[in-house]
Amino acid sequence: MRLNSFTTAAAVALIAASVGTGIQPAAAADDAADSQQAFSFGVIGDIPYGAAEIAKFPARIQDINADSALKFVTHVGDIKNGSSVCSDEYFQHIRAEFDTFEHPLIFTPGDNEWVDCHRTNNGAYNPLERLDKLREVFFNEPGKTLGATMPVKTQEKLGLPEDVRFTQNRVAFSVVNVQGSNNSLQPWTGLGEIAATPEQLAEVEHRTQAVLAQLRETFSDATRRNDRAVVLMTQADMFDPALLDAALANPEAVSGFREIVRTIVEETNRFDGPVYLLNGDSHVYAENQPLAEGSPWLTVYGQTAADDLQRITVDGSNNATNYVRFTVAGNGAKGADILSWEKVAFSG
Repeated sequence: MRLNSFTTAAAVALIAASVGTGIQPAAAADDAADSQQAFSFGVIGDIPYGAAEIAKFPARIQDINADSALKFVTHVGDIKNGSSVCSDEYFQHIRAEFDTFEHPLIFTPGDNEWVDCHRTNNGAYNPLERLDKLREVFFNEPGKTLGATMPVKTQEKLGLPEDVRFTQNRVAFSVVNVQGSNNSLQPWTGLGEIAATPEQLAEVEHRTQAVLAQLRETFSDATRRNDRAVVLMTQADMFDPALLDAALANPEAVSGFREIVRTIVEETNRFDGPVYLLNGDSHVYAENQPLAEGSPWLTVYGQTAADDLQRITVDGSNNATNYVRFTVAGNGAKGADILSWEKVAFSG
């Protein structure tokens, strides 16, 4: 698959169908025209990290707000660094910042704000209690985005209001709670544990099965609607190059991702169109095909190739000096031309 870069032409709306029917023909015509339009969305992750970046975060948000081309924004997790306290006050502070987004904002939690909160320097919290608090603070209105309101389908009934999906211009989007730290299977050493606890394992199993169900539903609905592409978003970098050697030596190091990767492979290979995986977690911008023929990750996960999967990792931590603007081309575009992207530098 050809790697894409953002072009101005990709952001220009194609000619839209304009015939409306029904009780409100004008509104129907507007809806039909809108369905043909190109649009852009922004993605950030692993931000803000540390006092200096926390101070800059309001200005970062205003830079994104100023990008009027964006239909929505996604934060792919980690609203703090891994060595700071996971306090209620901090969660409320970031929620207040999130409320200043003028675009719809989709947020999926990262491991730094719950999975790793057992660490002594994080406050030695029970991670499951912190996950409950995150859901209370950030997902108090399931089915609605933060910032400006945009309706989304959620897994609220399964207790996972953070798992959401929606469709724009025949592109299916699915945002799922998949965590770094081996999807939350690493022991809570800050609480004195040397192995995963029964409650920890139960949470991982329940959340993972919910993720698998949403992924399958996303692809099934995309096929039924004849969608042009599927875009998946997670916090975890399941193909972190820094973990490759360890994962090749011991695949159990990434065992928490195995079922998810298998499902992505199966569904990607069944779907008649490109699939994009957007993630944070590893902090360094990358664009690649981690499951293409010959990739060492196929050995790690014991999977066949999925050549139509394109992965983009957004910058984070000290590299969080930009957001990535993705543009979905109008309905005339197919294959690799459907989605293009570029890094947009923050103003300061």
